[in-house]
Amino acid sequence: MEVALTLKRTPRVLVAKPGLDGHDRGAKVIAHALKDAGFEVIYTGLHQTVEMIVEAAIQEDVDVIGLSIMSGAHLPICQKLFQLLKEKGATDIMVLVGGVIPSRDIPALKAMGVKEVFPGGSDIHAPASFIKQQLSAEAMP
Repeated sequence: MEVALTLKRTPRVLVAKPGLDGHDRGAKVIAHALKDAGFEVIYTGLHQTVEMIVEAAIQEDVDVIGLSIMSGAHLPICQKLFQLLKEKGATDIMVLVGGVIPSRDIPALKAMGVKEVFPGGSDIHAPASFIKQQLSAEAMP
């Protein structure tokens, strides 16, 4: 069943590549998997600053920000992202992180507010399933 039918609307997901990392294959694969699962996907492309990502997320009125980070800078990037989301009053946007994420850093990311982490090798359908589950739970009275 398509996600929009289940949730009464089409959820919007911003997929972003922060920093100088030039590897976007994984982000594009996930973006296509999300589209195939019925989500509306906005892909920002490479070399985005955290400010650009937050601005695009607010402007596009997204439900989810998905960060693809291969550079090892996931902790400072996420700290800055959550700081800006708070400053802009956009803390209701769910944040997911994927890429090269050491397992030892996952608890710190989740403590910051990252809802879920999808390290390299994760099932390409896992983010769509997770988002659908989370948004369905939020929609329940």
